[in-house]
Amino acid sequence: MTLRPGGPLLSGAVYGCLLNVQDELDRLGDAINEAPYNGAPTGPVMYVKTPNTQVADGTPVGIPADVEQVRVGATLGVVIKDTLTRASADQARAAIAGYTLVNDLTVPHDSLFRQPLKQKCRDGFCPIGPALVDAADLPDPDSLTVRALVNGECRQEWRLAELVRPVATLLADISDFTSLYPGDLILVGVSPDAPLATAGDTVAVEIDGIGRLQNPLVAEGENAR
Repeated sequence: MTLRPGGPLLSGAVYGCLLNVQDELDRLGDAINEAPYNGAPTGPVMYVKTPNTQVADGTPVGIPADVEQVRVGATLGVVIKDTLTRASADQARAAIAGYTLVNDLTVPHDSLFRQPLKQKCRDGFCPIGPALVDAADLPDPDSLTVRALVNGECRQEWRLAELVRPVATLLADISDFTSLYPGDLILVGVSPDAPLATAGDTVAVEIDGIGRLQNPLVAEGENAR
């Protein structure tokens, strides 16, 4: 099924998750026990990808003049079909409409002290699609492998088995503090060492069984839409 950002299947909010890949959490080391963290997170660490970020497969993404490079955030997107409020993992699993590809483009930064909106919410910084694969056709999403490509070359590969909170657990834990609604999209996390790219490059995300999402990066103002 073809998926269009802003269409009826993606009519809700888009949420991303920080520190949901074990290696990402491990790299904080002892710093996780210091201010402002004061210990490993006890729940999902969330941020939003605002509507201006969402573009379709093949759409050129403009790189602003003040941005030298972006990180290619290859990840799995989970589309919600039923409202979830304080749900169990089994209830969350049953509320998944399907899965898609997402490129969580981000300006490189180190701080996790606050929501990285300036780094993650530039225009076009959330390519989504091109297809929605029905949840019934991917019964074990946590076994999937995610790849990030730059100019056709695979620059990163990681497995969703590395998630701190597997897909259904993540959705259930999010629903403990905010309801999820039909049309919402959850990005399950991005592995560290995401590759860098810049204007002139073509970036892609691949997951076997879901397909390939590809977008050219251009200097802002050069056919960026």
